[in-house]
Amino acid sequence: MSTRRISSIAHVGNIGIGGGNPIRVQSMTTTNTNDTEACVAQAERIIAAGGELVRLTTQGTREAENMKNISAALKAKGIMTPLVADVHFNANVADVAARYCEKVRINPGNYVDPARTFKQLEYTDEEYQAELRKIDERLVPFINICKENHTAVRIGVNHGSLSDRIMSRYGDTPAGIVESCMEFLRIFRREQFNDVVISIKASNTVVMVQSVRLLVQQMDKEDMHYPLHLGVTEAGEGEDGRIKSAVGIGALLTEGIGDTIRVSLSEEPECEIPVARKLVELIPECTRLRAEAEASIQDDTITLHVDAPDMETLQLKASMAVGALLIDHKATKLTIQSALLSEEEAVTLADAILQAARIKFTKTEYISCPGCGRTLYDLQKTIARIKEATREFVGLKIGIMGCIVNGPGEMADADFGYVGAGPGKVSLYRQKECVEKNIPEAEAVEKLLELIKRDLKKDNHKV
Repeated sequence: MSTRRISSIAHVGNIGIGGGNPIRVQSMTTTNTNDTEACVAQAERIIAAGGELVRLTTQGTREAENMKNISAALKAKGIMTPLVADVHFNANVADVAARYCEKVRINPGNYVDPARTFKQLEYTDEEYQAELRKIDERLVPFINICKENHTAVRIGVNHGSLSDRIMSRYGDTPAGIVESCMEFLRIFRREQFNDVVISIKASNTVVMVQSVRLLVQQMDKEDMHYPLHLGVTEAGEGEDGRIKSAVGIGALLTEGIGDTIRVSLSEEPECEIPVARKLVELIPECTRLRAEAEASIQDDTITLHVDAPDMETLQLKASMAVGALLIDHKATKLTIQSALLSEEEAVTLADAILQAARIKFTKTEYISCPGCGRTLYDLQKTIARIKEATREFVGLKIGIMGCIVNGPGEMADADFGYVGAGPGKVSLYRQKECVEKNIPEAEAVEKLLELIKRDLKKDNHKV
C-alpha cells in the first residue's frame, strides 16, 4: 500500500491543504467574472456538490476588483469557501486579486515572460540570469502583498503555456516544466512565504505524471515540501474525460502524491466534484488493485479483475488502478474482467484506457478545455458539433480551446486546433501554427473539417 507523501501545510482561508489534511477537491466557474450574480450562483452549485475551493478567471483588473463583490455576496450567505483568482499574462492583476481572494494562481509561463512565439531564443548564461532577476523583481512585491493580506498562492505550471525562454533552454520536456516551477519556488522560499500550493498540468497524461514525479524529486533534493495540486488539463467530457483524468491523477494518487485535485471536464463545473471525490475515495482500493494488476502481467498484458456498483465507478477504478503501469510501459496491453461488462464492453473500456495512457489510439482524440470566464462561445455545443463531424478520423488529435491561455501550446500535442479568438470569433491551428484567424463562429466547424480533409488528402490518408 502506498504512503501519502508528507507535505507542509498551505493555509487557504479557513482550510488547510497538505500535511495531515484531507485531499481537497475543487472546480472553476465558467461565468463572466464581472457578473457577480452568475458567479455567486455557480459557486454555490460547486460548493453544494462538495467543492472546497472555487476558482474564477481574472483576466483583467476589473475582474480582479469584482472578486471583492463576489466574496462579499457569498459571505453574506454564510459561505466561507475560499475563492481563488486565476491570473495569466498580467502580473498587476495578481497584485489586485491578492487583496480580495484567499488564494491567487499565477502561471510562471506568462507571469513575467512575454507571450509565446514558439521561437528558439539564444541566451548567454549572463543574459539568462538577467531574465531570472526580472522575475525576482516582479514577484517579491506580489509576495509582500500576499503576506499582508494572508493570501495563499498557487504556482500553476501548464505544459501548454511554457515560455519561449524555458522552451529554448530546456526543450519541450518534463525537465523544462519542472524548472519553470522551481524558478518561482526558490524565490518564495527565500522570502519565507510558505502558503504555497504547486500544480503541474498537461493534457498528455504521460507528460503530466512524469513531470509531477520529477518535481517531487527536485523538491526533495532542495528540501522543499510544498503541497501539490493534481489535474489533467483539457481532459474532455463524458467517459473519455473521466477515464483520462483517472489515468493521470490516479497514477499519482496511488503513489501517495497529491493534496488537492481538480477533474477538468468540458461540462458544468459542479459535475467535476463527484468525480474528484470518487477518485479520492478509491485510493486505498485502487492502490491494492494496482499491485495485483502489476503482479498479473504476462506477455506484455495486464489482466485486471475489477467490479463496482455502477459503470462510472468501474471506469474510474480500472483507469486509476492501471494508469501508472501503462504510463511506465510495464505492459502495453490490457484485459479487463468484470461482472458489470460484456466482452465487447470490456474491450471498449480497455481501449479507452490505453488511449488515455497514450499507448494505442482506436478513435479520434479530443483535447477540450473545461471552459472558464474567458470562453466566448458555447463550448459544450461546439464540442458536440466537432465530435459529430470528425469522429471518423481514428487516431487524429483535435484540440478545442476556449481561449489562447493554453490553446496554441496544447496544439503541440494536437494535430489540429479550434481556439476561441474573441467574441464570436475562432482561429484554427495546425499543431502550433495558426492557419486561419478570426473566423466567424458559425463557419468555424465546417472550416475545421475542410482543413482536416485537405491536409489528410495531401498526406494520402483515407478521408
